[in-house]
Amino acid sequence: MPPRRPPARRPAPPDHGLDLFDERPPPPRPRRPRQPPPDESPTEIIHLEDDYEYDDYDDYPENADEERAEPEYIEPPDDGEPVETRRKRKPLRWLVALVVLALIGGGAWYGIDAVFGYDDFEGSGESDVLIEISAGDSTGAIGQELAGAGVVASAKAFVKASEDNSKVLSLQPGYYVVKTKMSGAAAVAKLTQDGSRVGVLQVRAGTQLDDITQPDGTVTPGVFTLLSKASCAQLNGQSTCIPVEQLRDTAAKADLAALGAPDWAVPVVSGSTDARRIEGLVAPGVYDVKPGWSAEELLGYVLKTSATRIQAAGLTASSKFQGRSPYETLIVASLIEREGVKQDFENIGQVIYNRLAQNMRLQLDSTVNYLLDKPVVTTTDDDRNRPGPYNTYKIPGLPPTPISSPSPEAIQAAEEPTQGTYVYFVKCEKNGLSCFASDLPEHEQNKTLARQRGAY
Repeated sequence: MPPRRPPARRPAPPDHGLDLFDERPPPPRPRRPRQPPPDESPTEIIHLEDDYEYDDYDDYPENADEERAEPEYIEPPDDGEPVETRRKRKPLRWLVALVVLALIGGGAWYGIDAVFGYDDFEGSGESDVLIEISAGDSTGAIGQELAGAGVVASAKAFVKASEDNSKVLSLQPGYYVVKTKMSGAAAVAKLTQDGSRVGVLQVRAGTQLDDITQPDGTVTPGVFTLLSKASCAQLNGQSTCIPVEQLRDTAAKADLAALGAPDWAVPVVSGSTDARRIEGLVAPGVYDVKPGWSAEELLGYVLKTSATRIQAAGLTASSKFQGRSPYETLIVASLIEREGVKQDFENIGQVIYNRLAQNMRLQLDSTVNYLLDKPVVTTTDDDRNRPGPYNTYKIPGLPPTPISSPSPEAIQAAEEPTQGTYVYFVKCEKNGLSCFASDLPEHEQNKTLARQRGAY
């Protein structure tokens, strides 16, 4: 193997003295790794007679540097621009670069400000305003609602203030009284304080339209009173309350179809001018009504929502049991609701349908007490002898209207009662459970048992 020989260095070009006028620095001389010279003849192999071994650069031959190739200097393209012009352009380029950097930095700061900065009002606000929180609204969605109503300066002001108040996460859907131009913190505090939510109407199963006076003298509010209270709010010193009498007058005279009552109920009750004609058409549940609505708007919202709930409970225009119409089924459901507890609903339905089928008078104390606005399930002789369309001791068949707001369970029991021979029942337990009988002697025994147990 032939020894490696360092490449020869090319002699430097002659100095003609022209570099005095050339301000360009000489190009750097790159160091090239020692390697054997390229084989210039691909077909001929040259064998060297002498072997060279060099341990140090000092042992190189004297002409080694002369034989090493010198990198060739390449002239830059001449675009005809004077050197002095290029010199003047350098500061301009630096200036442009600084401007670009300033613009980039300003854009970055604007982006940071857009993400982390936000507008916010100061203080606790100015004038009252109602806002609505919908089911499933996030904190950001509530902030957007507030910002759109002019309550807060930006949604982010509310979101940031909410981070320190966990009560925001438990806000219920509905209407709230707040003020315009509130700080984010003030808006959070206002929404989460007691009394800010307004327009809440809660109707329990078995509630009737008018108030009921309890045996101890206390009054249980009916639907009209509950709706009147739900309509109330104080907005900038003005009350939005709709009086009970105005609600009753609207219920008696308004177009029920326009208010949203079920189609199958409208033909039956439209001819009446009694406010009780909408009895039973208000389904149990919670309603969010807006303070400031008129009586027509309030009743319309409640009846439309109720029609949907009644249908969801299974009572539709095609519902029929033993040839009874949907409205008659609703009446039966209201009787079941007022006469017993849920465990007995299906059996009470059996009793009612068996009595109707046998042309027996229903003889229900709940119907007698309906006109008397009494909640008890017992009656006196005077009560039972008092004439009237709801006295089922005197009048055969069903009463003209429902007597309460039946629950979905009562509606289901009216559509699917148990099958049997029961025609009597009496409350025989203090917890409200009833005892059922197929004949009068058995029924009398149950009544005696009920008295012994102190059921009534």
